[in-house]
Amino acid sequence: MRILVFGAGGAIGREITAELLRRGHPVVAVTRAGAPIDGLDVQVIQGDAADPASVAILAQGVDAIVSAVGPRRGSEDDEESLLGAARGLVDGMRRAGARRLVVVGGAGSLEVAPGQRLVDAPDFPAAWKPGALAHARALDEVYRAAGDLDWTYVSPAALIEPGERTGQYRAGGDQLLTDDAGNSRITIPDYAIAIADVVERGDAVRRRITVAH
Repeated sequence: MRILVFGAGGAIGREITAELLRRGHPVVAVTRAGAPIDGLDVQVIQGDAADPASVAILAQGVDAIVSAVGPRRGSEDDEESLLGAARGLVDGMRRAGARRLVVVGGAGSLEVAPGQRLVDAPDFPAAWKPGALAHARALDEVYRAAGDLDWTYVSPAALIEPGERTGQYRAGGDQLLTDDAGNSRITIPDYAIAIADVVERGDAVRRRITVAH
């Protein structure tokens, strides 16, 4: 599969790119700077997910697109960045005739109880809230409205962090996954494995899933 990865220079995007390369897929990494990515032998192209014209050009002839786009922390508005990228990707893919999109999502919109999202919990960290709400809007207003695209939105566990690549994870739907102690975690390498699995299988079309240890 020829795969285009937007946001490949970030911590999660880089790991997803590495995982896809490890599996032998031809990957084109897209970053806003277009600079080489340390440690990865991959073609890097400058592009902006928020620019439909840029997306349309880059998406020609690809089998799947992965979006790991996120705002630059402390220097960009979360809502503007995430919603802009979602709209640009959907519009650009339509122009290019591309259909398959796998999105690195947020965990804040996952349900912790019927009708209650994780982001609405009293102890949800205030610093994470703008990003969580922006992710939720992108899912509800952009991706769920894109019924003509084969999109999948993949929410991580409540805590996603660097760690071991175990190859083990559980998958669910709209509810937050926790372990027996009530913790919700996944390492970035294992999340990348889950993303690559979704890309290869082509399943979970037009819905959100979540993965956790």
